Amino acid sequence: MPFLPEPPQRHGAGPAVETAVLLVNLGTPDAPTAPALRRYLAQFLSDPRVVEIPRLLWALILHGIILRVRPAKSAAKYATVWTPDGSPLKVWTEKQAKLLQGMLGERGLRVRVAHAMRYGQPAIAHALDALKRKGVRRVLVLPAYPQYSGATTASVIDDVARWALRTRHVPELRFINRYHDDPAYIAALAQTVREHWQREGRADKLVMSFHGMPARTLQLGDPYHCECLKTGRLLAEALGLKDGQWLVTFQSRFGKAKWLEPYTEPSLVKLAKGGLKTVDVICPGFAADCLETLEEIDQEARAAFLAAGGQRFGYIACLNDHTAGMRALTGLAQRHLQGWPLDAPHPDTLALQRQRALTAGASE
Repeated sequence: MPFLPEPPQRHGAGPAVETAVLLVNLGTPDAPTAPALRRYLAQFLSDPRVVEIPRLLWALILHGIILRVRPAKSAAKYATVWTPDGSPLKVWTEKQAKLLQGMLGERGLRVRVAHAMRYGQPAIAHALDALKRKGVRRVLVLPAYPQYSGATTASVIDDVARWALRTRHVPELRFINRYHDDPAYIAALAQTVREHWQREGRADKLVMSFHGMPARTLQLGDPYHCECLKTGRLLAEALGLKDGQWLVTFQSRFGKAKWLEPYTEPSLVKLAKGGLKTVDVICPGFAADCLETLEEIDQEARAAFLAAGGQRFGYIACLNDHTAGMRALTGLAQRHLQGWPLDAPHPDTLALQRQRALTAGASE
């Protein structure tokens, strides 16, 4: 396998910024259209981390059935949340990267911040190539998944590793695997809930909906389920909620296999039919609002709860660009950047390094 071409060698003073943070989220189609969704779903659902079914059997199902039927249905759903600037996940991830760059700079850290998507664009490999061309030699990879899962966090690591396998001069790499119990992250979630209560009033129950995973992943050793439960417990404690005032559920089921329970929408319907009149729903496992939160929860789950007899459904937005959330993300990155040189070198040091490099180059 040939290696990727290396950018031109820099002689003399190094680049102004040699360290970067790469913020990676799941991904998004390029447009709310069936062709765009077909491309996106083909990449997403072909990942063996996402679907753990024998490859040949799954290929027949994926290309023979799913990619013939699902793209048009998914495109219609995306169309309901699409913005003039693109999908909400794209918009929020781009903004988070810019804010993270600024907040790290405010703390005196000379760091580049870029963003990438595991599926779709900008691809992880393209983002890493661009950072290398700018002279970056150290990269902290920050998957935007608070809770670790093999289907999400590990898949990002896989993709970075594939890029490294084709790279001759691999930069220093670090990964953040999880931040499900980070105090600042929990505090930021709690702040958004309190702000929602101040604006809208407090509902009878707070439902914390996390993305679902097949139930068998728990038995196979994936810590995702446990980390979701811990996030839920810590958030409830931060809000002073008692047993019965909050509930952790799992959404976004796919296929007929058993997934982590309890399921979000059936739970909301059951609560409404049982006499619960008001509910607030938050999605702590999503760093930014996306199809799964805005369409599946704020549209479909809302409609199901109200149709079953509920009277008020409150959706609490993801952290997105919330100041407390961005401070939590900044502190997380700062801790994991420790030990790398992040301060600007003295001008005299840069001049000396350049002179030595030029002298060495002339003598070769």
